[in-house]
Amino acid sequence: MSALRDRNVLVVGAGVTGRSVVAALRDLGAHVTVTVTGDTIEELPGATTVAGLTTPPEGTDLVVTSPGLPPTTPLLVAAAELGIEVIGDVELAWRVGQTLSRPPAWLAVTGTDGKTTTVGMLESILLASGAKSVACGNIGLPVIDAVLGGYEVLAVELSSYQLHWQSSVRARAAAVLNVAEDHLEWHGTMAAYSHDKGKIYAGAGLAVYNADDVETVRLAADSPDRVSFTLGTPEPGGFGVVDDWLVHRDRADGGRTPLIPVAEVRPIGPHNVANALAAAALARAYGVPAEAVRAGLRDYTPPAHRVELVAEHDGVRYVNDSKATNTHSAQGSLGAFDSVVWVAGGLLHGAAVADLVAAVAGRLRGVVLIGADQDVFATALARHAPDVPVHRVSSGDDEPMLTAVRAANAMASPGDVVLLAPAAKSHDLFASYVHRGTAFAQAVRDVLAERG
Repeated sequence: MSALRDRNVLVVGAGVTGRSVVAALRDLGAHVTVTVTGDTIEELPGATTVAGLTTPPEGTDLVVTSPGLPPTTPLLVAAAELGIEVIGDVELAWRVGQTLSRPPAWLAVTGTDGKTTTVGMLESILLASGAKSVACGNIGLPVIDAVLGGYEVLAVELSSYQLHWQSSVRARAAAVLNVAEDHLEWHGTMAAYSHDKGKIYAGAGLAVYNADDVETVRLAADSPDRVSFTLGTPEPGGFGVVDDWLVHRDRADGGRTPLIPVAEVRPIGPHNVANALAAAALARAYGVPAEAVRAGLRDYTPPAHRVELVAEHDGVRYVNDSKATNTHSAQGSLGAFDSVVWVAGGLLHGAAVADLVAAVAGRLRGVVLIGADQDVFATALARHAPDVPVHRVSSGDDEPMLTAVRAANAMASPGDVVLLAPAAKSHDLFASYVHRGTAFAQAVRDVLAERG
């Protein structure tokens, strides 16, 4: 990207993505300075490192920020006041890609929940079609590395943070899976959060939207070319479910092309059927045949801690969905099962749970509460599920997850599912949702071993 040669670029953040950005900028001939918001930073090859900057160095031409930093960060505010453009790694990757002789096509996905699963499904479908493809972005691999990796088509997961800091991305096809209240401490308002999600549709060749989600319908309304997916019968051109099959209603006579039986979609649950439909719509927009859609979805291996069957014993299934970190994702998880002993709780950050409890009350056979915001759950359960037994794990318990699984196991009967779907963040008791899910899986194994 000749426009960056000999330019002074400040990179804010030195994590995995920041390191990839530094390497790319260095190879493009830019003069790179790296800073972090803390007091220390290790040296990076080809860059000047300065800890704790609060204003850009004199002569800075461009700032590339870590997507996790909100626009209220003092350094970014200072850059904006000085008239210095601030972009994210995704915007940089797009600009670099457009200078290549054969830039990769982007199939982009965002949403409050389901992004990683959908992008993983999409990558599997693309690979099954024979395309040289990779999943990248918020899923792990930095987009700049994928753009420079010689791929034909990218399955790109984009968070609301990443979308906030981009302005030029024009995906071949883009999907918003759903929009529910989340990350308001970063965006400030629900309107701002939704606006940033909707930026994925700007200039997209095709807008893929969820006909069952009012906000995604609204966001896609101005897109000249759009197609919907739904858990019901699809509209002409759309994707949906008919006679327990995922289908594409793509034929001129109104006929449907079958894609895959609902029973073969993994992870299970209506919300994951919706994810599969979105992945199929994006892949079909790229020209992937129906046979490859089915093959890719059948080959897809879900990541851990997402509706993951840990064990089955005496007719009771134990399922780990620690990734259900908000009420929207937890409702999808709970909706996958008819009879549930629910392990819930953690940090809600002000989110309400009454609507969730009201929606799933008929499925609950028992509830075990863990973590800091148990009172909020208990109040909602007392109002909307007063006959459901509730066990609260003491805040002073040294092994809260083991205690929780023991209590849940005592409540469960054959045919029930003991489901960890916390509807809350994990950091009150655990380092991450992964740590929480791993603790649940180990506790299940320990409890079943105790029972012999």
